[in-house]
Amino acid sequence: MATVSGAQAVARALKEQGVEVVFGIVGIPVVEVAEAIQAEGIRFVSFRNEQSCSYAASAWGYLNQKPGVCLVVSGPGVVHALAGVVNSQVNAWPLVLLGGSCETALEGAGAFQECRQVEMCRPYAKYSARPQSIAQIPAAVLAAFRHAMVGRPGAAYIDLPADYIQGAAPADAVPSVGPARPVFAQANPADVTAAAELLRSAKSPLVVVGKGAAYARAEREVRALVDKYQAPFLPTPMGKGVVPDAHPRNVSSARSSALQGADVVLLLGARLNWILHFGRRFRADAKIIQVDVHPEELGTNASVDVALQGHLPLVVQQLVDAIPGPFVPAPDADPFVAGLAQHAQKNAVKQLDKYRSTELPMTYHRAFYEIKQRLPDDVVLVSEGANTMDIARTVYDFQQPRRRLDCATFANMGVGLGFAIAAQIHYPRSRVVAIVGDSAFGFSAMELETAVRSRLPLVVIVINNNGIYFGLDHAEYEQLEQQGRLPTTALTPDIRYELIAEAVGARGRLVRTPDELAAAVEGALAHYGLTLINCLIKPGGYQKLDFAWMAK
Repeated sequence: MATVSGAQAVARALKEQGVEVVFGIVGIPVVEVAEAIQAEGIRFVSFRNEQSCSYAASAWGYLNQKPGVCLVVSGPGVVHALAGVVNSQVNAWPLVLLGGSCETALEGAGAFQECRQVEMCRPYAKYSARPQSIAQIPAAVLAAFRHAMVGRPGAAYIDLPADYIQGAAPADAVPSVGPARPVFAQANPADVTAAAELLRSAKSPLVVVGKGAAYARAEREVRALVDKYQAPFLPTPMGKGVVPDAHPRNVSSARSSALQGADVVLLLGARLNWILHFGRRFRADAKIIQVDVHPEELGTNASVDVALQGHLPLVVQQLVDAIPGPFVPAPDADPFVAGLAQHAQKNAVKQLDKYRSTELPMTYHRAFYEIKQRLPDDVVLVSEGANTMDIARTVYDFQQPRRRLDCATFANMGVGLGFAIAAQIHYPRSRVVAIVGDSAFGFSAMELETAVRSRLPLVVIVINNNGIYFGLDHAEYEQLEQQGRLPTTALTPDIRYELIAEAVGARGRLVRTPDELAAAVEGALAHYGLTLINCLIKPGGYQKLDFAWMAK
């Protein structure tokens, strides 16, 4: 009688779901699963840390609009990979985590790496379960994929006991279940009509484009809406490129004025969380139209005048069809549009002054400007760190969607190299450049070896200011250390991160000046291989940290 092992059942079920790559770390009891995955022709990318591979799977889900898959060992492996599970759940990106677990007969006996993994993942996932038998593995995989994709995307977990993985079942008892398919819906036509009436009556409208629009691949519809309605639009950091940043209605450089001046705000896949100040910077009398796939998200933190629940491309097309044209006959002459353009121009002049700084060590803005001038138009930029990410948001422009990846809603450090690896596999013909703070780089530095082994030509630029938020130069560091007053934010000054790259077979470059940085970036882009640039910038000195902006 022909039989199928549990490991083979998992691999074949993943193949049925159209999986092309799995990110993970092998060990007891999942080695056989990884080998079966490879036997099915699925690429397996082996990482050095479960957090990083779970972040890679998380980014893969965002970029592909279907679940990224992560395979880890039992116990500590699942604990570490929980970071990616939560990240996907909070960001509404599809992910399926496969975790090994101890033999079912040994549960409660103190088995190797025994852990209540199904219960642990359940609060942070849409689906968390263990199949009842080897024969039910395909059905469990189908359920996990369906939950991860349908409605508001999110995370799913499947528990794989060692005796399932190593056991076998009759081949005719392990069914073929077919692929999970997403279900898309339009908004209520009456609500669309109400939204169109609000937009038609607006005097100073604002369209906010969130990362949900990027995930949903709504760029065609959103661009059509902006072009027809001619209202100013504001992309959130990962919404950049859905409408090209070069579009004349982009008011990113006048963000505060736009948020405070709009009388009607149209939210497209953008949540009123900390990224948009919980809606507290809108005018008190502003009318809000919110489009989201998740009904419970509608009206969170601010009253919504019209809620449009549905698949974003379909709903936006409904709005395009419902509005007659521009919000005013001559948008370029409109006082609101003209005022935002003036604010943007003033801010652009201030930004240019920052770019021209001649200070040494370099400032963030000067370093970013040198990098910006040399990036190809189709670059995929991974931005990670505190100041590094926050300042970079105002510097780099994108003309295509899903070309900027950052820590997004969950704001977790350590995503940089996992995201970059996933992005390079997804975009094999584009250069992926990861600009990461020195503190953030420390979370995942050994994944340089993963990228080198996987032959991925990443460009990694470590913005090294010797600390978390702010660092110290050598003299300040030694003085405060002798006084016993070394700040908790301080890292060892001028760490030679480029030597880590050289140790794992990549190129490493140390730069201190704009000319050195420019040459290093050009050299890295000309080289088809991984290059790490260790960019020393102004540390910033001992400063008191202020996080009050988060609640404003």
